[in-house]
Amino acid sequence: MASPADGGRSGGRRERHAVLLRLDPAVHEALTRWAQDEFRSVNAQVELVLRNALRAAGREPRNAGPLPRRGRPPSGPSPPSSSSSAEE
Repeated sequence: MASPADGGRSGGRRERHAVLLRLDPAVHEALTRWAQDEFRSVNAQVELVLRNALRAAGREPRNAGPLPRRGRPPSGPSPPSSSSSAEE
C-alpha cells in the first residue's frame, strides 16, 4: 500500500479506490452508451463526469492525479520482423 511518506504514491502511481455505485438501470444504460460513443469504459466515463462536476463546482482537488490514459497500454519494443527481403 502507498504510504503518506511517499505522497500516497506507490511505484510512481497513485493507488485507485474501488467504489460500489448503485445506479438506476436506465441511468446505467445511458452512461454505457455515452461511454461507448467516446470509446471509454463505464468506469472511465464516471470518473470523467465526476471530475468535470468537481471542476464546475470549484471543488477539484489540487492533488488529484491525471486521468489514466485511454486505450491499451503501450506495448514493449516490437520484435524484429521474421520476414526478410533477401529470401526472395
